[in-house]
Amino acid sequence: MALLGKSVVSRFLKWTASRAFQLRPLSLSPCRASAAQLDLGGVYPPMPTPFNQDETIAYDKLAFNVDLWSKIPFRGLVVEGSNGEYVYLTSEERVDLVKRVREFLPHDSGKLVLAGSGCESTRDTINMSQKMADAGADAVMVVTPSYYKGAMKDKALHAHFTAVADNCPVPLILYSVPAFTVIDLSLDVIIDLAKHPNIIGIKESGGDILKEIDSAENWYGYFGMGDEIDCDTSSGWHLSSVGCMGSRGVGGVCALANVLGEAVCQLHKLTVEGDIEAAVQLQKQLIAPNSAVTKTFGISGLKKVMDWKGFYGGPTRAPLQSLPDQEVAKLHKVFVDSGYL
Repeated sequence: MALLGKSVVSRFLKWTASRAFQLRPLSLSPCRASAAQLDLGGVYPPMPTPFNQDETIAYDKLAFNVDLWSKIPFRGLVVEGSNGEYVYLTSEERVDLVKRVREFLPHDSGKLVLAGSGCESTRDTINMSQKMADAGADAVMVVTPSYYKGAMKDKALHAHFTAVADNCPVPLILYSVPAFTVIDLSLDVIIDLAKHPNIIGIKESGGDILKEIDSAENWYGYFGMGDEIDCDTSSGWHLSSVGCMGSRGVGGVCALANVLGEAVCQLHKLTVEGDIEAAVQLQKQLIAPNSAVTKTFGISGLKKVMDWKGFYGGPTRAPLQSLPDQEVAKLHKVFVDSGYL
């Protein structure tokens, strides 16, 4: 992930502020009506999948959480992103989860349901994408296949995403998350895929601010901000969110939004309105809690904070483990010290 030193930040803020007025709705090819009319702009929590103690999906708790999230000014919800433990769900569970979320968050709510439909094979991804569209997803988010890492060159990835987009009845969002897949979509592939009429954006979770800006500058439909809001105390602030938004990014999928939704939505609002100084100050406040529920304590930590904040977090599905007591104490301290508990 890119870290910007204070001297760079000073110049970067001036550049970002000068470009904030250029933020705009998606500019998309009219080839498909659904793609042309779908505005992704806003904040989306990548919702964790709630489980009972026996690890079955807790659909009553899902309804409870969705109801709480529906009252926050999110643009929509991401179902089965990395925080959703989708790799531990059966194919039937994956489709049913999208169907239930759509029932709890109907189309007339004005909020979108983005469904993670990525599988290892192109054939299975197409099939899953079609089923999720039938289940009510407004768009699908397709992660890079990664098991045969050495074979996932630019040509293979380009062919994969093109085939899925060609056969998907709803718009497609690329999902690059090298922290989990070790596959990083190259900028050349991203820009070329952006020409496809049914590919409307990307969730770039690589943490490289320069790549995010370059993608955004070349593609107005870029869907950035990601989960990584981080800080290196020796070098200054990491401005992925503010920087990407200032460079025509349209919004973000942020794990922290599951528990601090109002604050993350405010960060988005300040950036869109061009109040960069206030946005940077707020982002600095969110650095520690965001790191805690992502790279430090992971999904188990996020679910624990959900319990503290009035949502249902519950257990993870094995082999993921609950946090030991000493880690819970550290996590609690982060949120207390940040003023969010």
